[in-house]
Amino acid sequence: MKTTAFILALSCALTACTTATPYQPLTAGTRAQGGYSDMRLERNRYRVRFAGNSMTSRETVERYLLYRAAELTRQRGFDWFVMADRNTERRSRTYIDRPFTAGPYGYWGPSWRYRGHAFGWRSWDPFWGDPFWDRGIDVTTVDQYEASAEIVMRRGPLPNNNPRAFDAADILANLGPTIQRPQ
Repeated sequence: MKTTAFILALSCALTACTTATPYQPLTAGTRAQGGYSDMRLERNRYRVRFAGNSMTSRETVERYLLYRAAELTRQRGFDWFVMADRNTERRSRTYIDRPFTAGPYGYWGPSWRYRGHAFGWRSWDPFWGDPFWDRGIDVTTVDQYEASAEIVMRRGPLPNNNPRAFDAADILANLGPTIQRPQ
């Protein structure tokens, strides 16, 4: 029984790591997965953020930010909003799979063992080839995006001459079907 519960909990944890960030509030329990947050600056001015995990594309992060801005505008009783400031940050991390391990003499001894990409563990010494020509080293770069915007909310008709102004009801109607909520 304990083993089954452990396997179930482990599979749920792994599933959460392999899916894109859903549209959810950013809380202490979801900080690793990401989500939205907002902060009131003035009566009608807010800073809105959306942080995605490594599986969430930049387009999705920016779309969820725009949706959150529209949702917040309607919740506060306003009709439209202006993006006074907007920014999207990319955080990149590069991971290198270092297949080399120390031989019997340590790392600086006359031989090393290393893991080849297709052939498993292999040995190298100064007299029998060069491991640096082996293409089995894996380099992976992982990107995470976080978008933020400062919005000013307004009531009344949407101005026609401001490209930074968005009708909140139209945004909610158009982007609503593309929003993935947590299961």
